Amino acid sequence: MKRPGSLAIVAYDGLRHFEFSIAAEVFALDRPSLGVPWYETMIVSADRARPRGIAGIQVVPTAPFERIDEARTIVIPGWRDTESPPPIPPRLLEALRRAVRRKARIVSICSGSFVLAEAGLLDGRSATTHWLYADLFRERYPLVKYADDVLYVDEGEIVTSAGCAAGVDACLHIVRRDYGARIANMVARRMVVAPHREGGQAQYVETPVAVRPGRGIGAALDWARRRLDQPIVVTELAQRSAMSPRTFFRRFTDQMGVSPNAWLQNERISRARALLEAGEMSLEDTATQCGYDSLETFRVAFKRVTSVAPGEYRRRFKTSA
Repeated sequence: MKRPGSLAIVAYDGLRHFEFSIAAEVFALDRPSLGVPWYETMIVSADRARPRGIAGIQVVPTAPFERIDEARTIVIPGWRDTESPPPIPPRLLEALRRAVRRKARIVSICSGSFVLAEAGLLDGRSATTHWLYADLFRERYPLVKYADDVLYVDEGEIVTSAGCAAGVDACLHIVRRDYGARIANMVARRMVVAPHREGGQAQYVETPVAVRPGRGIGAALDWARRRLDQPIVVTELAQRSAMSPRTFFRRFTDQMGVSPNAWLQNERISRARALLEAGEMSLEDTATQCGYDSLETFRVAFKRVTSVAPGEYRRRFKTSA
């Protein structure tokens, strides 16, 4: 498997260290146990030679800023004060515009989307940021199609994510795009985080999923995961949760951040990814194992979620013995 090119993480004065550390943990940490060539990661500074973070911690860049033009992926890990921000360095805005012209990929975490919007890169695109900044973002950048209640938005060459934890999901999503679900899951396991959360889930969930062994929504989800190869309807899940369909739908959406049908779709596609990477069965059998009644239905659903056809996904990510 080829290395996905160099990756630059942008540091700056007033750096938000948590978001920076997310990108460094996922992309910069050497991972020889994965058995694949990992990202060539460099740290560049947008302003000072040694930018100082919000807690006074200094960051030492590993490459001069000019090398950002070599990066196939650029990560903007948050940005300083969004309410009354100091000017964004013009050289950073110009570098990002050049990156888009040369088809590089740009990823923002949390308030990093303000930098992309200031550069004009999000006009006419869907994008998101932390829910606390939603109103300010809409007011300041009316040409951007702001996406509410999502963890991240993948627009192909530009990926924007919501709050800090959603940055983990977005970065793992990048790994999944480059290496497939198996490698992304291995990285997630090392980080002790959820292996996969679709971008369409809610940023802010009012009530966490209740843990009641053998009862409630959690038990219904376990039951559904064991029979993804079979038809499942919401009324069955409601019965397993000892709720009326209406009550179940409302509580499920409040707790999970997505509808029951959307959750089922994501679970079926996650299983399909694993089967395709194993490469041991036909597309028809994969569709059947994931609960789809026809290959065409499976193809449409898989491409809607992953933006790539199942056959192409298997060619890209099939693992060797």
